[in-house]
Amino acid sequence: MKKIVGYTNVWSVAPGDTLDVKVSTYGPETYRADLVRVICGDDDPDHGIFREEELAAPFNGDHPGRTQEICGGSWITVPSSPHLAGLSSFTVQTWVFPTTPARGEQGIIAHWDEDAGCGFALIIDENGAAALRIGDGTGSPVVVACDRPLAVRRWHLMAASFDATTGEIALYQQFAGPPFEADSSSSVFDKGAFKPATGALLMAALPTDQARTRQHFNGKLDRPRVTGRVLSCDESGALARDPAAQEREPHLVAAWDFSRDIGSCRVSDTGPNGLHGTTVNLPSRGVKGFNWSGNTQSWQHAPQEYGAIHFHEDDHYDAGWETDFSYTVPQDLASGVYAVRLRAGDDETYTPFFVRPPRGTATAKLAFLASTVTYMAYANYQWHQHEYFSEVTDLSWTPLDRDDVFLHEHPEIGLSTYDTHRDGSGVRFSSRLRPVFNTAPKTSLGGYNLNLDTLVLGWLETCGIACDVITDEDLHHEGASLLERYDAVVTGAHPEYFTTPMWDGLTAYIAGGGRLAYLGGNGFIWRCAMSEEMPGVIELRRAEDGIRYRDEEPGEYYHAFNGEYGGLWRRLGTAPQALVGVGTVAVGFDVSGVYRRRPESFEDRAAFIFEGIGEDETIGDFGYLGGGASGGEIDAADPMLGTPPHTLVVASSEGHSENTLLVPDETGFHHSAMDGAQNPRIKADMTFFETPGGGAVFSTGSIAWSASLPHNGWDNNVARLSENVLRRFLDPEPFTMPE
Repeated sequence: MKKIVGYTNVWSVAPGDTLDVKVSTYGPETYRADLVRVICGDDDPDHGIFREEELAAPFNGDHPGRTQEICGGSWITVPSSPHLAGLSSFTVQTWVFPTTPARGEQGIIAHWDEDAGCGFALIIDENGAAALRIGDGTGSPVVVACDRPLAVRRWHLMAASFDATTGEIALYQQFAGPPFEADSSSSVFDKGAFKPATGALLMAALPTDQARTRQHFNGKLDRPRVTGRVLSCDESGALARDPAAQEREPHLVAAWDFSRDIGSCRVSDTGPNGLHGTTVNLPSRGVKGFNWSGNTQSWQHAPQEYGAIHFHEDDHYDAGWETDFSYTVPQDLASGVYAVRLRAGDDETYTPFFVRPPRGTATAKLAFLASTVTYMAYANYQWHQHEYFSEVTDLSWTPLDRDDVFLHEHPEIGLSTYDTHRDGSGVRFSSRLRPVFNTAPKTSLGGYNLNLDTLVLGWLETCGIACDVITDEDLHHEGASLLERYDAVVTGAHPEYFTTPMWDGLTAYIAGGGRLAYLGGNGFIWRCAMSEEMPGVIELRRAEDGIRYRDEEPGEYYHAFNGEYGGLWRRLGTAPQALVGVGTVAVGFDVSGVYRRRPESFEDRAAFIFEGIGEDETIGDFGYLGGGASGGEIDAADPMLGTPPHTLVVASSEGHSENTLLVPDETGFHHSAMDGAQNPRIKADMTFFETPGGGAVFSTGSIAWSASLPHNGWDNNVARLSENVLRRFLDPEPFTMPE
């Protein structure tokens, strides 16, 4: 049973920065915290390579425990206003696209005081139909509901009105779906009493009596509006279709336009009273509205057709926990990967962070570029727990540890970009501002996350190559200037996700004479986005190609954060081959292959790579991932996709199984010769090329490469070859472009 979890407010810190540590315990009244440097995080007892160094820190010792809760689910909050508190007769309406109407009661628009029992709440009731709750605080609220459930994933106009003179209530649910489908339109009339609430107005949730939220809505809302008079059904329909309600309706109280402020948490009211709101927990914006025509795919080209927001009951951004203790990074703390190790009872958890050198400086010639954006994409990955065919895909049983069980029991902690929401839509956002269990030491190497990268760090420590640790989140914000202080940069096993500033920064570094050793596979594949307004979160929209794990909504391929087209970098004409010489061609999770030297490896240009390695020597017939150095996800050269013409393919892999298959972007159709046992295209290429500025790029093209480094006490030809490359890359002698 999980007894302690935690997280930090930032992942990357420099000396002098302050780190806030937030902890929650489940049962124990106390816990112990210690600072450790993570040297190698693989704690498999059969490997015997785990190394951490305990360090002195002011927070080391026992602390009082407490349980801190997370409020999952997204919604909008509009602050209290006299314009809402002064309502008498009114109409409230919005376009609704429900994705789980049968799931139970869900809030749509609520200005409701749970303690006083007054106000109004437009909801979906337990039968999946539109309903209105209204009360004046003197007795039980009146609830009126339509008699037909809303259609799943179809647009409806929901409108409700109250006449203060007569006490009459009218509720409409108008179906706006495609023809040839059953009409779920319905209406109901009743009488009641109304007294306005005084607190905040919520959309996509209902308030509780502790000022929290409940009954979160799954689906889209578009053009929510409130008027200070009763509108007929026809008038509501006309107002709902009018993009300029503020110009047509003299009694308009509020008209929220979700097509504005896409990419932010702001919600603009275009009405006369400026009742602006804020989104909470990152609902999805830049999504198709009720009036989407299909004539454009970008929300920037037709914003009025993207005036919806998609809410989910399991959206998440910031856990918002209180800080248990803080730690100011000492000036003399060396750059590296560190963690706060938390122990309570028989449970243990790590909250890692990355210490970079003092800003504007470097303390080593080599930088290790930690793939924190990729770590975020995989944060709390739960696909294996819910996908029917995950075990067939991986050809192994799905193990569940304490962390997996805890995530299953606490869905409010949030999902990864590989998972789907409860309404079946894909998860587009992932945050580090919450407990993240799979970005830590002592986790599965097969998770292709931080722990696998610590094998590279452990190898560097063993062979005595000093390095600074920087993060690609730093690269996103600082660009090439972050890298230009270093003679060489080395990656971990899986730098899969890259933002445009990251891509541009790495490209500029290489073009300027920098040297990059890409010791992984499946790198630089997906374009993602980050927000300047909301730190610690990434957005990912998987367009039409690639290994997607889940489909993206048609017409919603453009990121809300920056308006860029999402998906594979390859689809933008900038495939990874153009950056590092190789790009992903195949995936297989059972057996890894080995590398064989190619004739190009005997050219003088490549001699330094294979120093001490025999001409016929098999490279990497060992390793912790599939028993070989070429596996998991593998990359190959392709001149058509941008591999530089002077690139040397010095080795290629062989020995892949029938379960290693080409990725979708490499196939035009499916046939019987797609697997690694039959298709010669399924291989990893080891490549090297020089750049005009005296720099060079070396790539292994395999995730499993790093898992072969520790073999035989770190003494093997994978480690030797990798060290040869880095020693030469740290030599100031310029590389020369071939004629």
